[in-house]
Amino acid sequence: MLDSRKNILFLVLAAFFITNAIVAELISNKLIDIGPFTVIVGIVPWPIVFLCTDIINEFYGKKAVRKLSIITSCVIAYAFIIVFIAMSIKANTSISDKTATDAEFTKVFGQSLWVIAGSITAFITSQILDVYVFWFIRNKTGGKMIWLRSTGSTVISQLIDSYVVLGIGFLLPGIFTFEQFLVIGLTNYAFKLIIAVGLTPFIYLFHAIVKRYLGTESNELVKHSAEESLHHKVEN
Repeated sequence: MLDSRKNILFLVLAAFFITNAIVAELISNKLIDIGPFTVIVGIVPWPIVFLCTDIINEFYGKKAVRKLSIITSCVIAYAFIIVFIAMSIKANTSISDKTATDAEFTKVFGQSLWVIAGSITAFITSQILDVYVFWFIRNKTGGKMIWLRSTGSTVISQLIDSYVVLGIGFLLPGIFTFEQFLVIGLTNYAFKLIIAVGLTPFIYLFHAIVKRYLGTESNELVKHSAEESLHHKVEN
């Protein structure tokens, strides 16, 4: 398996995809200010997720993204279970006063449980929608205009992702008022769109790097993923 460049590349992309998705959920209970705007710090790892999603979509097809999204959701759920177990075990603070107390640990990770619950729902929904929009635009443009399918899919999918995560993670447990939910959700969405647009040069750069790394194999992958998408469309 590891003697093929396409398989090695997929493993690397999948590793970064899953890692950044999990980290985003675990740190999303922290709010930060960017100028006059308040956003969750969990948006920081998402540029990597966007890039990985685009590359996997382009070279490995919609089935690969869907399967990876399901696996990632399961891993996030597993992280949810581990964090819950860790919160349930009493802390020993007698050795050092620099370690976290139960209250401190729960304050940091307790909110993450709500965020993770919302993220699992939002993540799988937005990723499936992202794949659909990506291939809809790609098929309509004949494989041209990389920026359009990459940004267009993000514009739609992240609207759902932003509000579902905040709704379950912050609105339901009473941390946000409904007004804060609307305002911060819109701010998070706006910043994700800015990030998506700002990543456009990097998307072209990564496409060029991947094609150079895979050589002639890249053309075969793109052709196969395109044929798979068209075949799926005909079946439906």
